[in-house]
Amino acid sequence: MPTAQELKERIEKALPGAKAEVEDLTGGGDHFRAEVVSDRFQGLTRIEQHRLVYDVFGAEIGGPIHALSLKTSPPQGTS
Repeated sequence: MPTAQELKERIEKALPGAKAEVEDLTGGGDHFRAEVVSDRFQGLTRIEQHRLVYDVFGAEIGGPIHALSLKTSPPQGTS
């Protein structure tokens, strides 16, 4: 099972410059919540932002990563 730290590192590697905070919601390594701030999200819809993050994990979502709740945003101070 992946750890919250592993998910954080994978998100930040896939989206250079992103800042991610990941929490294991159940302690079982399969339900996570992530908050991700990235300038890659600038101008994207919420769905497009989430898709960028979900694409990092591909088929693992719904498999080893049973659930991943996301909050995404571009950095503060940008429009």
